[in-house]
Amino acid sequence: MRSLRVDAVLVQAVIAGALSFAHLHDLAAAAGQSGWKAWACPISVDLLLVAAWRRLRILRTDGAPVRAAWLWFAVALSASLGANIATAGLLDLDHVPDWLSILVAGWPALAFLGGTLLVHAPGHQTPAPAPAPAPEPTETASVERAPEPPPVPEAVEASEPVPALPASQPAPAPVLPAVPAALVAHARKVADDHHTRTGHRIDTDTLRVRLGVPAPMADAIAAQLA
Repeated sequence: MRSLRVDAVLVQAVIAGALSFAHLHDLAAAAGQSGWKAWACPISVDLLLVAAWRRLRILRTDGAPVRAAWLWFAVALSASLGANIATAGLLDLDHVPDWLSILVAGWPALAFLGGTLLVHAPGHQTPAPAPAPAPEPTETASVERAPEPPPVPEAVEASEPVPALPASQPAPAPVLPAVPAALVAHARKVADDHHTRTGHRIDTDTLRVRLGVPAPMADAIAAQLA
């Protein structure tokens, strides 16, 4: 059923177009446009009608004003409808009035003007998206890093075991490992910084953590800082 409906619409469109074309041709011929000029007039009317309708659809899709397209569509439709009415017996085609002859003769220029305005009419321009605001620079707090300590030498182990002394005699003091001068200087800066911030002398455990050295090495460094 849908194909039959479409075919019926097409047949109706062909019949209406053919009759309108013939009426426009007869009116142009009666108004003094003989030969090929009588055939060119209905072609000009139909082309303006189609151009105005296509432009109207484009402007509607873009959301632009359609007043100009509607105007030229109405002009072309009026010309086609007027020819159909004039050739229906209401007008003596053997004695066409002068104003109608002038209108038919001036139609090509009017149609050219309308087609030019339709083609070159500015369409709806989508506004360009606003540029995204530049991100504000974030202020990063400057973190002061303590200077890396120099490499810590391995603790010097006693080459020979300390002989055991009799219980009556006190045990000798433990042998402290040798400490490089650069490490002692760095430890002194750490100790001074700790005393400046806290008001107290740095203890051995804190010094060992800050320097990252073994406990015997921290004891040796603390002994030199005393």
